[in-house]
Amino acid sequence: MRYLFEDCVLDTACRELRRGAALVAVEPQVFDFLVHLVQHRDRVVSKDELLAAVWQGRVVSESAVFNRINAARSAIGDTGHKQRLIRTLPRKGLRFVGDVREDEGAGIVSAHLPPRASAFLPLPDRPSIAVLPFINMSGDAGQDYFVDGLSEDLITGLARIRWLFVIARNSTFIYRDRAVDVSQVSRELGVRYVLEGSVRRDGDRLRISAQLVDAITGAHHWAERYDRQIGDMFVVQDEITRSVAAAIEPHLLAAEGIRTLSRSADDLGAWELVARAQTCFWRLTREDCAAAVEPLKRAVEAYPEYAPARGLLAFCQVFATHMGWIDRERGLMPGREQAIRAIALDDRHPWGHIALAYWAMMERRTDEAIATFRRAVSLNPNSAAAHSHLSRGFAFAGRDREAIEHGEEAIRLSPLDPEMALFLGAIAVAHYAAGRYAETIECSLEAQRLRPGFQGSRRLLCASLAQAGRVDEARSLLTIIRREQPQLSLSWIRANVPYQTPQLMEHFLEGFQKAGLGED
Repeated sequence: MRYLFEDCVLDTACRELRRGAALVAVEPQVFDFLVHLVQHRDRVVSKDELLAAVWQGRVVSESAVFNRINAARSAIGDTGHKQRLIRTLPRKGLRFVGDVREDEGAGIVSAHLPPRASAFLPLPDRPSIAVLPFINMSGDAGQDYFVDGLSEDLITGLARIRWLFVIARNSTFIYRDRAVDVSQVSRELGVRYVLEGSVRRDGDRLRISAQLVDAITGAHHWAERYDRQIGDMFVVQDEITRSVAAAIEPHLLAAEGIRTLSRSADDLGAWELVARAQTCFWRLTREDCAAAVEPLKRAVEAYPEYAPARGLLAFCQVFATHMGWIDRERGLMPGREQAIRAIALDDRHPWGHIALAYWAMMERRTDEAIATFRRAVSLNPNSAAAHSHLSRGFAFAGRDREAIEHGEEAIRLSPLDPEMALFLGAIAVAHYAAGRYAETIECSLEAQRLRPGFQGSRRLLCASLAQAGRVDEARSLLTIIRREQPQLSLSWIRANVPYQTPQLMEHFLEGFQKAGLGED
C-alpha cells in the first residue's frame, strides 16, 4: 500500500518514504511509527498503543519516544509549531490530520510521461485543477487550432483565480491524443478537479460542451453546453472562456466548502477554513455571517501570512456592519486593517481589494471605493463577484447605468451563482436611485426569495414599496425588519447605509418616512 499526502509518498511494500523526487532516509521505528499513525488517522493514537505497535511493548524512555516523534515530523516536513500533519493532543496521544490518498498499485509507467512524472503525485494544499485538451468531435483537422486555443485560454482564465492551483498546459497537452479517465489524470498530475469538454461543428454553428469533475470522488459539480454561430472565432473563444471560467469559480468554492463540513475545524488547513467560511457566508444571515467569521479568525491566527483568509474576514466584518448585524466600531476599522494586511501579503488577490473598497464606500470615500472595486475587476475580469461589487459601488453613487451594466455582467458570467442575491441587490439599489420603483421591487423580491435573511435587500424593498404607493405593505414589512434589527431608525440609516451623496440619502430616507420609520 502507498499513502500519498502533501509531497510525500509512504510505500509500505518497499518500506520507503519519498518527498518529491527524493528518497528520505528514516529509521525502521520511525517508518513504523508513521505507518501506524497514517493507517489509524481516523482517531487519536495513544502512547500505549504506539509502544505496543512500534516497540512491541518493550519499555522505552520518554525521551526515546519524543525523539522518534520529532524524527517522523522532520522526515515529512511537518516542522515548526503548527503541527499541520501530526498533531499532539496533550494527555491523549497523537493523530495524523493530513489529507491522505491510498494507492494499491505500483505506479504509472507511461511512454508519454517523463520519469519524474511517472509516480503518483500528492494533492497540493489548495484546490487544484487540470484543463484537459478539448476533444475535436468534427473530424476537421483545421479546427484543431480553435480547440487547442480554447483549452489554453481556459487555463489562463482559471489561473487568475488566486486560490486555485492550475496545472500548466505543457503538462496537460500529453492527454491530447490519449484515452484517459479523470482518476488517472488526478494521480498523474496531483489534482482534485478536472475540466474536460468537446467541440462539435455543424455547418456554421459550434456546440461546445464542458464539465467539471471531482477526480477523487467522480462527482460532477458543473456542466454546460454553449451553442454559437461561427463568426469571429477569437470573439467566440473569448466569450466561451470567460463564461466557463466565471461559472467554475463559485462551483469550486461550494464543492470545497461542502468537503469541510464533515470534519472538525481543528483538522482543517488554511484554505479549508476559508472554504467553510465562504459556504456559511453565502446564506446572508446574521447567524451565518458570524459562523463564517469564526473559522476565518482561526485561520488568521494559525496562518497569519495567508491573504485569502484576511481578505474574506475583512469583507465579512464590513458587510456585517452594512447589514446592521454588528456596530461600526466592531466592523469597519478591524475590517480595514485586515484588508490592508491582505493586500500587503498578496496585492493580486481580489478579495482584499473588494473588502477595502467596501470599507471606503461605507465611509463615503466614493472615488476611492470605485477605483478599488475596479482594481478587483482588473485582477480577475472573469469574476462575477468582482463585477457585482463594482456594480454596488456605482449604484450607491447614483451611477445607475454603469451599476446595471456590471450587475448584468455578473449574472451573465455566473447565472447560477450562490451569491445571486447580492448581484440582484446591487441592481435593485441602482433602480431605486433612478426612481424606478417597480424594477426595484422586482429585483428585491427575487433577492429575498433566494436569501430571506439578506437585510439590506429587505430594507430596500420596504422603501421602494412605500415610494410606489404600497404603504400598507411597506409598514407591515417594516415591522418584520425591526424585529430583526430593533436599532433601525432614520439616524441609523444616515450613519450606516452607504449612499454617497446627501440627495441620494434623502431619497432613501423618504421611502422609510412614508413607511412610518422615525428618527429613533
